[in-house]
Amino acid sequence: MRWASTLPGQQQKLNTNPVLEMQQRGLVAAMTSPELVDHVAAGPTAIYCGVDPTASSLHLGNLVTLLGLLHFHIKGHTTIGLVGGATGSIGDPSGKSIERQPMSAETLAQNVAGIDAQFQRFFQRGRAYAQSRGYVIQGQEGSTPSSSSSSLGGRVKVVNNKTWFGKLSALEFLGDIGRYARVGTMIARDSVKSRLESPQGISFTEFSYQLLQAYDFWHLYHEDGCRIQLGGSDQWGNITAGIDLIHKKRKTNEEQVIIRDGKSTQSQPLHAYGLTIPLLTTATGEKFGKSAGNAVWLDEKMTSLFDFYQFFVKTADADVGRYLQYFTLLTSDEIKDIMVQHEAEPEKRHAQHALAKETTELVHGAEAVPKALLATHVLFGASLDSVKGQELVNAFEHDSRMVQLSKAIVAEMSVDRLALESGLCSSKSEAKKLVKAGGFYINNVKVTDASYKLLDQDWIDGAVCVLRSGKSNYKLVRAAESS
Repeated sequence: MRWASTLPGQQQKLNTNPVLEMQQRGLVAAMTSPELVDHVAAGPTAIYCGVDPTASSLHLGNLVTLLGLLHFHIKGHTTIGLVGGATGSIGDPSGKSIERQPMSAETLAQNVAGIDAQFQRFFQRGRAYAQSRGYVIQGQEGSTPSSSSSSLGGRVKVVNNKTWFGKLSALEFLGDIGRYARVGTMIARDSVKSRLESPQGISFTEFSYQLLQAYDFWHLYHEDGCRIQLGGSDQWGNITAGIDLIHKKRKTNEEQVIIRDGKSTQSQPLHAYGLTIPLLTTATGEKFGKSAGNAVWLDEKMTSLFDFYQFFVKTADADVGRYLQYFTLLTSDEIKDIMVQHEAEPEKRHAQHALAKETTELVHGAEAVPKALLATHVLFGASLDSVKGQELVNAFEHDSRMVQLSKAIVAEMSVDRLALESGLCSSKSEAKKLVKAGGFYINNVKVTDASYKLLDQDWIDGAVCVLRSGKSNYKLVRAAESS
């Protein structure tokens, strides 16, 4: 890694070719051509990655491709996030054993809006995270970052493919796209072949998905000068379908002129490229980002800061070094130092906590890290003597563990009733048994009298109190004024 000259005692990381950096980090599964490296090195280019809006938020399975886009973005390349408002209503058969159920127009619109906003937030926070880790953020001349004029980086653009597919009739689609497709090639793609061999088969709707994604690439290539599509390794067939379509549709005399030092030095065809990232699994073979069938979402309203942080804290020792390369912008030397410290005291999980802090800052911003740490402190039974009430409220703002109850009404409740009303217990009899058995806590202090009522001193700064049953079942009661 080279370093820029800067103030004494400071070091800033000069940006390298993002493809090479991704390769060093193990983030490249395959490239459609080795010429991609030279293409990126020649100057600013444009790259896109698409996601279908199957939910209102992206999840950890998407994070690795977002990191790939971020490597390009902070090095001055245009980054395009495509939200599949059209393809989302079709469903990609890749990796699916059955056809996806169609969504309502209202749900689809909500999901598109949620992911659009999330793309923008990710790159805004990603720039800040990269700067905090010493990266020089490069910008393109004449470009304006989408969310902050104080930080550079390549232009960020979020598009919805319904914009162009909504204007395309069935006859135009068949005439402009279908004529270039060969059925034999389409059937041979792994995503289609596996479904054809299954009892469920594949519908024509899903069979046509690869043509739609191919047209996405052509449209962005033609309208936005986008030369690269990024995706998971399961998207290889869809990506190469797009490159095939581009090669067939573009004019044979279409060229780009390479300008160096103010002079035209050479010209070359406007090639298109594909870049895939490995599909992540854990050391035990489980799909990354899945926990008992539940996705870990990038939206803190869907997965709390505590749960997001804890997902990474629970990373297996066999995976943590790899994940530090994938999901952070720490250098190899920094990661090596973390792993040496971790291996000396594995029981303290140094590497896992470093990974959790880095990813939390990347996805949720620097201000989220102390909130996640405070939530971890509280939910692991530590003393609350030095904790401030408003800090607790902020840390659990979107967490389902926090409920709001009238302070005046709570003052009239016995704790067994409070346990029921807060959702800590499912019945009053269960709550009574819990208290009598010594398994009920207020602010991590045991309470054994079921008739006890909260006093003013039980409210931390008059704002919140923490209820716990057993070792790990928590509810935070936020004081609300009586209506």
